[in-house]
Amino acid sequence: MVSFKVRRREPELVLPARPTPRETKALSDVDDQEWLRYYETVIGFFRRCPGEDGPEDLVEAIRAALAEALVYYYPVAGRLREAAGGKLVVDCTAEGVVFVEADADVRLEEFGEPLLPPYPCVEELLCDAGDTRDIIGRPMLLMQRDRDRKRGLRTRDGNGYPISDGLMGMGYPRVYGYNFPCRLTRLKCGGFVAGFHICHNVADGFGMIQLMITIAELACGATVPSILPVWKRELLCTPHSPFPITYPEPLYEPLLNSLDSPSEDIMLSTPPEHMVSECFLFGPRDVATLRSYIPEHIATSTTSFELLTGVMWRCRTIALGYQPSQRVRLMITMNARGRWNRHIPIPWGYYGNAHFSPIAEVTVDKLCRQPLIDTVEIVRRTKRSMTKECMELMVKTIASLRQKPCLEEVRTYEVCDTKWIGAGNGLQLGFAELVGGGIPFAGDITSKLGSDHMRCKNKDGEDSTVVSMLLPKPAMERFKKEISVWMRKPDEKNLIIQSSL
Repeated sequence: MVSFKVRRREPELVLPARPTPRETKALSDVDDQEWLRYYETVIGFFRRCPGEDGPEDLVEAIRAALAEALVYYYPVAGRLREAAGGKLVVDCTAEGVVFVEADADVRLEEFGEPLLPPYPCVEELLCDAGDTRDIIGRPMLLMQRDRDRKRGLRTRDGNGYPISDGLMGMGYPRVYGYNFPCRLTRLKCGGFVAGFHICHNVADGFGMIQLMITIAELACGATVPSILPVWKRELLCTPHSPFPITYPEPLYEPLLNSLDSPSEDIMLSTPPEHMVSECFLFGPRDVATLRSYIPEHIATSTTSFELLTGVMWRCRTIALGYQPSQRVRLMITMNARGRWNRHIPIPWGYYGNAHFSPIAEVTVDKLCRQPLIDTVEIVRRTKRSMTKECMELMVKTIASLRQKPCLEEVRTYEVCDTKWIGAGNGLQLGFAELVGGGIPFAGDITSKLGSDHMRCKNKDGEDSTVVSMLLPKPAMERFKKEISVWMRKPDEKNLIIQSSL
C-alpha cells in the first residue's frame, strides 16, 4: 500500500483569454435530460517523455492554454440557469472555470504498473466539486493544478465585471455555477495528473475529450485547435408542438409502461454506503475464452463489447437474485457520432450530448437459461435497432418527458463503451504521454449504476478492456463467482484489478 500527501493551492477562476460573445444559448432536448444534471469526471495520468523538452512552467502553460481554449468553447465559461418551464439554458457570461493546482509527493509508477482502474486515490487528485447534482449557476468545468506560488481567487473578469458568487458549496469559499472544474497535480517523477469535472448537460464524454485535446494542442504551441467546436444544439431538438406524443419511442416502452417500484430492485433500494465497486480486466486470452462459448462462424463477427456485455448482464442478473418471472432490461448508451448513425449527421466538432440508449427486455428465466449466443444476439439486435425513425422519436420522447420525474430504471443494466476516453484517444502533449485514465468511481455514486468499458494495457502490454461494476456487497461476491465460472478460473481474483493504494 502506498500513501502520499497532496498540497493544494487556492482555487482560481480562469477566464477566456479574449473577449467572447455575451449571449444566451439553448441546450438540445438530449442535453436537457434530468438524469444528466450532474458533474461527470474524467482523469488522465501523464508520463514525461524522455528527451522531450516541455514548457518551463507546466502549470502556467496549461492555464494559458485553458484560457485560450475558452475563447473557442466560450459557453463552458458561462453559467447554467433554468428558463421558462424549467428548461436549461447557458448564459455566456465569461465568468470562467475553476482551476486548482496541486503537488503530490508520489511517483507515477507507485500507482501501479501497468496503470489500471479503479483509481482509489482519485478523490485526492480531483477538485472538491461539492454536491455534484447541484449544477445551476455554478462553473461548468473544474480542474486542479499545483505549483509553489499561492494564488488567490480572482473576483473580476477581464472586462472588470464582478464574478458571481464564487466557490462556496464546492468546498471553496464562494464558488457557484461552474461548468468545468479542472485540477492539475504534478508528481515527483515529472509526470502529472489532470482531473476534470464537467457538467454533463453541456458536454458528453466525447465533447469533454475534444476540449481536453484542444487544451493540449494549445499548450504545445498551436495557434488554432485542430477541431473547431460546433454548438448546433438545434440538431437534436424537436419542434415545439401543442399536442402530446401519443406513441412514445417503442424502445422506451419497457420503462414508460412499467408498473415496477424502485423498492422491488435491490440496486435502487440499497443505500450507497452498502454498495461496492470493482473493475474486471479482460485481456485477449480472456475474450478468446468467452468466444469459445458461441459458434465459430458468429464469434468472428462478434465484438468484444457485445460479448462482454452479454456475459456481464447474465452474471449480474443472477447475482442480484431477481425472480425467474421478472423482466430485466439492457440499456446500451450509443454515441451518435459512430459509424452506425447515417440518419442524423452530427457535424465534426459537435461537443454536446449525442448519445441514445435503446433498451431490450427479457425475462430472468430466459436470459439465464438460454445459450450465450442468444444473449449476445439480444445485445447486437439492440444496437441495430437505432433507425432514423427511432432516433427522431427518442428525441421527441425525451422532450415530452422533460417536466416529468426521471424514469426509474428498475432491473435495468446500463452499459457504455467508453474505450475512446482513456489512453489512445488521440490526446497528445508532445512532451508527455497519456498512460492511463478514463471515468473513475468518483462523485455521485448513483451516476455509476451501469458499466463502463474502458481501454487499457495488461501486464503483458496487450490491449485489454476494463469493465466497471457497482453492486450491493453480497451481490458482488456472487457476481465474482459467476464470472469466474465463465472464465474457467477457479479464483475470481485473477479477474479483479487489485489496487496498489
